Amino acid sequence: MAQHFSLAACDVVGFDLDHTLCRYNLPESAPLIYNSFAQFLVKEKGYDKELLNVTPEDWDFCCKGLALDLEDGNFLKLANNGTVLRASHGTKMMTPEVLAEAYGKKEWKHFLSDTGMACRSGKYYFYDNYFDLPGALLCARVVDYLTKLNNGQKTFDFWKDIVAAIQHNYKMSAFKENCGIYFPEIKRDPGRYLHSCPESVKKWLRQLKNAGKILLLITSSHSDYCRLLCEYILGNDFTDLFDIVITNALKPGFFSHLPSQRPFRTLENDEEQEALPSLDKPGWYSQGNAVHLYELLKKMTGKPEPKHLLSVLQVVYFGDSMHSDIFPARHYSNWETVLILEELRGDEGTRSQRPEESEPLEKKGKYEGPKAKPLNTSSKKWGSFFIDSVLGLENTEDSLVYTWSCKRISTYSTIAIPSIEAIAELPLDYKFTRFSSSNSKTAGYYPNPPLVLSSDETLISK
Repeated sequence: MAQHFSLAACDVVGFDLDHTLCRYNLPESAPLIYNSFAQFLVKEKGYDKELLNVTPEDWDFCCKGLALDLEDGNFLKLANNGTVLRASHGTKMMTPEVLAEAYGKKEWKHFLSDTGMACRSGKYYFYDNYFDLPGALLCARVVDYLTKLNNGQKTFDFWKDIVAAIQHNYKMSAFKENCGIYFPEIKRDPGRYLHSCPESVKKWLRQLKNAGKILLLITSSHSDYCRLLCEYILGNDFTDLFDIVITNALKPGFFSHLPSQRPFRTLENDEEQEALPSLDKPGWYSQGNAVHLYELLKKMTGKPEPKHLLSVLQVVYFGDSMHSDIFPARHYSNWETVLILEELRGDEGTRSQRPEESEPLEKKGKYEGPKAKPLNTSSKKWGSFFIDSVLGLENTEDSLVYTWSCKRISTYSTIAIPSIEAIAELPLDYKFTRFSSSNSKTAGYYPNPPLVLSSDETLISK
């Protein structure tokens, strides 16, 4: 594989929407998501009202890359070899001694190194995006509550209530019906929760289009919410930018399912219509699958089945979720992938705080409660998203290892960037150094590797 990656070599450029093209004001959106689930648990399922009270310190629990074992209520941070680096029961962190007794140096029982773990399983849940993280804090506090209520309860059965809360707030009809807390609040004050795309990004999208690239938008959000977001961040003429818009894509199934399992559907007034046997023309669709999409892209570009390497249709996809975007697009469709990793912004500290994030509290209106710490900064409880030490119990030296999350970035991403804005002013033929086994582990991060990796890469043992 070539050492460099360039957008100029791509025929098709695809984007996820949430936390990719559309960036959220995380200190505002995180409490809103938490509150939308917590209110449901308290009002509809009879959970303790204390769940509604969140202190600013509580938000430190949130960290991307944690796995929740649904049976025992333990949260785990995994090393790249599947061993457990840190763990908590609910929000209570385990001491090195308790951790060693519970997990030792063994691979975690649900670990799958080759294809990565499923995010949605009956036995565990993996937290890998900013929509998920407030739910991690809520679940941890639910475990605290149930452990206290039932005198050290060992097994837990709260997940069905969490799923009901998600369904209540995010079901397909919720936006139209003004149901739950989340959608009504975003509709009421989008500027509080969303960042408009900077002019540089809008100009860059037009530049891609003018260079003859086919532009795709593939989002798991429903079409009505997608339209609200796009009109706010890009303007009312956003549809001119995209050749194909696919909503309710139900990723990662969009990439992994057969066409017969997940056909495309047309939309009428945001309602899904009949299933299509194939995809014949550009437009706005719902659900669907990567196989039928690829057939249409071949028609649109005039690229036949490859007889030699030069005629292969090149697709790149930008997304923020390793589980829903990056892993499946690379693993099932062999697309180039650009991971939007806001943890790279976390390194910037407060240097680039946006004016809207420092707005006085009295202007904020409703939900003035405690502010989340920026979710893209390191957690004191969990440490770095990228590396951690394996703690020696008997005064043995600590050794640094890559986390499982970090390993997946270099395995399945072509490059990783903090935001689209970070590359919008580069020429389209700019040559990025890609992640590959022949390059250093930090090569694919643009513009810079995470500080924790670049400061002393020699310390990392695996």
